[in-house]
Amino acid sequence: MAFYIVHELKKLKTEKDGRIRVRANTALPAQAAYDIAQKLQDISGISAVSCTPRVGSFLFFYDSPKSRTQALKLLAANEKLPAFKKLRGQEVAEKNGIEKFFPLFRFLFIRPFLPISLRMVTATLHAIPFILKGIGALLRGKLCVEVLDASAIAASLYLRDFRTVSLLTLLLGLGDTLAEWTRQHSLDSLAESLTLNVATVWRKVNGTEVSTPLNKIKKGDLVVVRSGSSIPVDGIVAEGVGVVNQSSMTGEPIGVKREVGGAVFAGTVMEEGEIVIKVTKVGDETRFRQVATFIEESEALKAGIQGKSERLADMAVPFTFALAGIVYLVTRNFMRAASVLLVDYSCALKLATPLAVLASMREGTSHGIVIKGGRYLEALNEADTVVFDKTGTLTNASPVVADVIPCEGHNRQEVLRIMACLEEHFPHPVARAVVKKAQEENLIHEEEHAQVEYIVAHGVASSLHGKKLLVGSRHYVESDENIDVSPLAKEIQEQAELGRSLLYMAEEGKLAGIVAIEDPLRDEAVDVIRKLRQEGFNRIVMLTGDDTRTANAIALRAGITEFKAEVLPTDKADVVKALTDEGCKVLMVGDGINDAPALSTAHVGVAMIDGTDLAREVANVLLTKPDLNGLISARRLARSTMRRIHTNFGATLILNSIFLAGGLFNILPAGTSAVLHNMTTLLISLNAMRPHLHPLALPFGKK
Repeated sequence: MAFYIVHELKKLKTEKDGRIRVRANTALPAQAAYDIAQKLQDISGISAVSCTPRVGSFLFFYDSPKSRTQALKLLAANEKLPAFKKLRGQEVAEKNGIEKFFPLFRFLFIRPFLPISLRMVTATLHAIPFILKGIGALLRGKLCVEVLDASAIAASLYLRDFRTVSLLTLLLGLGDTLAEWTRQHSLDSLAESLTLNVATVWRKVNGTEVSTPLNKIKKGDLVVVRSGSSIPVDGIVAEGVGVVNQSSMTGEPIGVKREVGGAVFAGTVMEEGEIVIKVTKVGDETRFRQVATFIEESEALKAGIQGKSERLADMAVPFTFALAGIVYLVTRNFMRAASVLLVDYSCALKLATPLAVLASMREGTSHGIVIKGGRYLEALNEADTVVFDKTGTLTNASPVVADVIPCEGHNRQEVLRIMACLEEHFPHPVARAVVKKAQEENLIHEEEHAQVEYIVAHGVASSLHGKKLLVGSRHYVESDENIDVSPLAKEIQEQAELGRSLLYMAEEGKLAGIVAIEDPLRDEAVDVIRKLRQEGFNRIVMLTGDDTRTANAIALRAGITEFKAEVLPTDKADVVKALTDEGCKVLMVGDGINDAPALSTAHVGVAMIDGTDLAREVANVLLTKPDLNGLISARRLARSTMRRIHTNFGATLILNSIFLAGGLFNILPAGTSAVLHNMTTLLISLNAMRPHLHPLALPFGKK
């Protein structure tokens, strides 16, 4: 068992006033987790500790590097505690192993040694829930598999065949357990993802900052948020200016400027600067929580949809009852009529289908695909339209320098070198891209310039060898500093048409050059788009907040002919719903919090492993490798699984019909029919668990 850092926010350089989330690689005993949390709380400089034992997670705030180090050492020391070893080696094994398979163990190894009277009692007790379920279905006017199961069990009880009763309840219980496991697995850690995990905030009262619990904050309060901190409320900026990273909400990688009058939202992060927020919404009213509520409602709707295998099994029920009636009319023998109910279709269908689903889910995991339930395999098979969110899905969400263009009289390398020299002082993704490009070209940029002045959300200003330097956005250079950018007007237009952002550099009041920044497509994106069409997807749509020109350039590079530009974060779910209303069965691929409603609205939602926590938990399918080829493997796995389920269904109908006909015409004794029926169930179950994907056929290549 080991701890690892999941996420950390801290002030740059000083590393003070930070928050850190640490998670174990297994669940923790509740009492042990709370004991650790208390020990963390006792460390000087550690505050607002919270823990989630179910996922082995600890969140705490620290005020100095020393307190941070002490807390991490405490967690490292506790990795070897007996309590954790016991949980992982014993409690988890007991919970995941013995609890699930104890009924089978009991039937094979305990039941034969029990007294006959006790076997009768236990068989009857285990049969009662299934009989009640069948009666309930009849009262609701449904003639379904539950009714057939109850009839077969009741007939076996009447014939005092308690071994058959035990076998039937075992098989049916195993099927129900597997179905429940797939449902629960998909929602297991959603609760933690829907929590902001901010305990206290700084409230400004009469010019003084007061530490206040978040749940005590009201509308109209003033909340101070500094660089590196999460924004805990929805509100309007009342004072200050800063850069807010909204990637968790919008998916866009570059921070946006927020100044007095600008709106900010809970769940985003202050990247630079300091602002005072006038609170407009808190708690369940925030946009973050509204997204969570939308998701919870969507999940509840999905949970009520019956699986295809259950519907197919229900179709066979009237046929089985009819045959049982015919046998009784012909033979006037209740035992032979009861044998028809014992040689039914539901065992193979109810057992083989969950096994096929579970086997496919396990196989998918080994290929980097986590499918959270059988209904999502069906949805993957049926989908005919793919909707991609652009940033972080089709693209890498990591800006890079695409080109460096100097003005006349300036050298390309010199422009890049000076820009890197100034930008290395700042943590913006664009700044990091410039510095990285200079490093790749082995451009040494010594600290020869004067002190750098940082203008939030605009750029930087400094001087070198007595010359004034400016680096920043077009608005900063052209509008604020009155620099003429027309010398590179043609190049600026060309770069804009390519969908690139531009960083401008001026020297002594004149434009010196520009650097073009782009968020590149994933290496495999073009090939995956082509393969998706081959896999039967009729429409492929890209959604982006970019303007039409930029969106068109990116779509052309990706091979996508249909896109929607300038889509607001809150409108993505509406776009998916509109496609659904047109009759499309939508597969949505996204990675941000703002994508979560669209992921839930879609027929099936897919998230990448490098997406936000919320998107990963809400998605029906998770690609655990940062590679879009997982979409192709998921589609092929789903299609193969559904074909096998249908094949098993057909084989079940044909073979069991033959056995039933043999009983009807007195060709097969009841015992022989029962044996053949059980063998069929076993073979169909084994067929259900065979692998679907072969390594050489995978789009990832040979494994």
